Amino acid sequence: MNRPTLDRPDLAEHGARGQTSDRRLFVQFLAFGRCTDPNAAAARLQHAGLEAALYLDVNDPAGVGLAVLAEDPATFTDRLRPVLLEPPFDAMALKHHFTMLGRTYSLGYEPDLRDTLLERPRRHILQPDWPWVIWYPLRRSGAFERLTPEEQKAILKEHGVIGMAYGQAGFAYDVRLAAHGLTRDDNDFVIGLTGPELFPLSAIVQRMRSTQQTSQYLEKLGPFFVGKAIWKSGE
Repeated sequence: MNRPTLDRPDLAEHGARGQTSDRRLFVQFLAFGRCTDPNAAAARLQHAGLEAALYLDVNDPAGVGLAVLAEDPATFTDRLRPVLLEPPFDAMALKHHFTMLGRTYSLGYEPDLRDTLLERPRRHILQPDWPWVIWYPLRRSGAFERLTPEEQKAILKEHGVIGMAYGQAGFAYDVRLAAHGLTRDDNDFVIGLTGPELFPLSAIVQRMRSTQQTSQYLEKLGPFFVGKAIWKSGE
């Protein structure tokens, strides 16, 4: 019996004017308690040569958060894992409910696909003048997936306009990562909000509450990690 010939899945990212790319950035976020020496943790990350940012946890006086960036996801198992099994990280307590992993993605109309997938997330996470951050996951409801592409686009545009307004004003900048199949709790996306001050990050989350996507089509939002950078690679 002959098997039907199936179309080969297209795994490339697509942008405007026929741009395509097979490159993307993976970002893993981890949070720890019982961190008695954040400076020692920063020094260990620096020595390892990882592309990363280390944050002091606002809501835990002995807590830190860690965002690690890599094009090759094997970085998390081959390079990051050994670091976390050595001092000072081996004495810390991993907060599993904050563990997140996501990948950059395109929507199909980006004017500069490389910047969207690789450079802009790096700028936003590693910018030394933007120390404050909120990281959180989200999951959309199945009802959103049943909307037509046109309906989805209109709903997402509402979010996009708000984000652009905050960015143009210098208040907040986002990192949006697809997380399908990459998180323990079956989240769809991982979001990072960063900027020079904390209040605008809280304000943009509040502003998003009234949008159609958040008020009608989100099944789960959070938990939220709130932190201030103590170290970023490249500084």
